[in-house]
This record gives sequence, structure tokens and C-alpha cells, in this order.
Amino acid sequence: MTARDLGEQLTKYLTDVHSIELQALAQLERAPEIAGAERLADVFAGHLEETREQERLVRATLEGRGADTSTLKDIAGRVGGWAMIAFARLNPDTPGKLTAHAFSYEHMELAAYELLARAAERAGDRQVAEMARVIGGEEHAMAERLAACFDEAVEASLRAKDAHDLGAELVGYLRDAHAIEAQAVQLLATAPAIAGCDPLADVLRGHLEETREQQRLVDERLSAHGSGPSRLQSTGMRLGGLNIGAFFAAMPDTPVKLAGFSFAFEHLEIAAYELLRQVAERAGDPETVALSDRVLREERAAAERIAGTWDAAMDAALEHLGVASGT
Repeated sequence: MTARDLGEQLTKYLTDVHSIELQALAQLERAPEIAGAERLADVFAGHLEETREQERLVRATLEGRGADTSTLKDIAGRVGGWAMIAFARLNPDTPGKLTAHAFSYEHMELAAYELLARAAERAGDRQVAEMARVIGGEEHAMAERLAACFDEAVEASLRAKDAHDLGAELVGYLRDAHAIEAQAVQLLATAPAIAGCDPLADVLRGHLEETREQQRLVDERLSAHGSGPSRLQSTGMRLGGLNIGAFFAAMPDTPVKLAGFSFAFEHLEIAAYELLRQVAERAGDPETVALSDRVLREERAAAERIAGTWDAAMDAALEHLGVASGT
């Protein structure tokens, strides 16, 4: 394949991040009004203007390459953003769910720009690589601002629900964590076979047993509270994991898409345990606080290992696509 082919693939990745920015805009335009806490609303509102500029830069870059945005991808992005807001709004603990999903989404954006930068470097396009690094840095900074708001998000959620029984609230957050682990187990059980990149497959395979143990520990804490996981919730999440695996298997550049999504999913788990930890502290449950601390360390380490595979994932994707690297 020629350098032109690599340039065309880079353009496709630019249309991907453009649709991601439109999805972010759809979320951010509505997030401040349902945030439930002034500081959290300010964080979302502040990032809205930043995201508008990011979208403009990506669109201008595409225009400079004589290309257009992808209408289909952009529509899907907007619809996905609206769906996320609807999901958060329908939950009784809207501020917490909104913050958790936004935190994960910022890391999906970070991964997308890190991978875009790698594609640009291989295409010899320093301008796109620099833009990707700058915007990626902005996404990382937004994620850090959201992380600093987990306490406010939990407080706002409990206040909105007028929650008096913190033990019952804690069980609900434990069930959320169990359901997320169910989806993680399903994803990790299928992902190595479709990864198309040995380093990525090894990381995902290695995290599977760790994830099963995390789910077992959550089960123990639920039992200690005289409860258990929600079968409906866990089954739904497991089916979601199966669907995610099928979705990525059908992608022409599976290693890149799977590496980015897995990184974001680890941060969804991180957010879930940050929220769980906050509720456990309020409920006076040191055992669940300790569990949360342990899992948080493990999930952060797993996310770092996944990020360490991004170069290999990009090379594997380009090789599968039959696109020659310029480096």
C-alpha cells in the first residue's frame, strides 16, 4: 500500500474523533442542568466551550485535507450523546451516574486522540499529531476535574433521593459494581480471541482472573449486608458484554477500537468504585472502603497496561487494513 492509503486511513480516524466530539457536545449541552451540584455543573459548562473548539479544530483539519465529516458517524454520535443523558436522567442517582459515565467518556476521548496521534505519526503528519496531543491533554484535564467531583456527585445523588437508609443505598451501589464486573468478565472472556494484537490480548487475558476475583469480593460484601446481586441487572450487563465483543469483532480495525474502548471501560469501573467508596464511608462500612481501595488500584493498573499496548494495536490495525506505515 502507498502513503496515500495511510493518509486516507488517517482521514477516517479524524472523522471518528469528529463524531466523538459531537457526542460529547450532545452530552455537555444538557449535563449542567441535571448535574445536581453547582461545582459539577460548572465543570461541565466549562468543558462545553472547550469541546466546541475541539470540534472546530477537527472539522477544520478535515477541510484542510479536502475531506468532509461523516454524516452517518456524526448522527450516531449525537444520538449516543442524547441516550447517555437520558440514561443518567432516568436513574434515581442522576449526578453520580452522569459523573461516572462522563469520566469514562473523557477517557474514551483521550484514548481516541492518543491513537489518532499514533496514526498521524505513522503517516508523517506532524500537524495532526500535535493537534491530537493537545486535545488529548485537555480531555485528560477534564477527567481529572470530574474525578475531583465524585464526593459532590454522591452527595447530590443522596440529597436528590432524600436517602435516609445508607445501608440500603450501599447495597444499591454494590449491585452496580457487581453488574459492571459481570460485563467486564464477559468482555474479557471473549476479547483476547478477537484482539488481533498479541500484547493487547495478553493484557486482557491477564485481567480476567483479577476481575473474577473482584466480582467474588463484591458478592461477599453483598452477602454481609444480607443481600445479593440483581439478577436482571447482571444478566443485562453480561449480554451487553457479548454484544460489545460482537461489535468489535466486526470492525476492520479491531485492535485500535478494542484498545480504546477497553481503556474507557476500565475508567467506568474506576468511577463505579470511587462512588461506592464514598457511599461506604458515609455508611460506616470500612470493609467495603478497603475493597474499593483494592479494586481501584487494580483497575488503574489495568488501564495503564492497556494504554501500554496502543502502539502495538495501531501497528496491528494498519497491517490488517493493508496500510503501509510511513515510519
